[in-house]
Amino acid sequence: MNFPNNVKYTADHEWIRVEGETAFVGITDYAQDQLGEIVFVDVAVEGETIEKEEVFGSIEAVKTVSDLLMPVTGEVLEVNPALEEQPELVNSDPYGKGWVIRIAVKEAGQLDGLMNADAYRQHIGE
Repeated sequence: MNFPNNVKYTADHEWIRVEGETAFVGITDYAQDQLGEIVFVDVAVEGETIEKEEVFGSIEAVKTVSDLLMPVTGEVLEVNPALEEQPELVNSDPYGKGWVIRIAVKEAGQLDGLMNADAYRQHIGE
């Protein structure tokens, strides 16, 4: 399992990486491993402001569908266009090319409530 130190983690297995004025959001290596082969990513909220812990889309794997929850309140600036043709990028590169959305963070203080890599490892029992 991969637990990068440059991202924050949620209890619901999403990650967020802040880069300047924006942030990238995706699902963790642990989450993609638990879901199995991802076949479709459904996000239709581009341009909307989504509150922390609200559903912003779903990920469909061969055996199940899982909701995606916002780690912090933010405006969705972009949905990863590569996932339309290659949803498996979430499996192969969850913290890189497999990011799901790019957002403008509305309440930066909410980032303080998220877990670092060590806390997330403990959360999932690693």
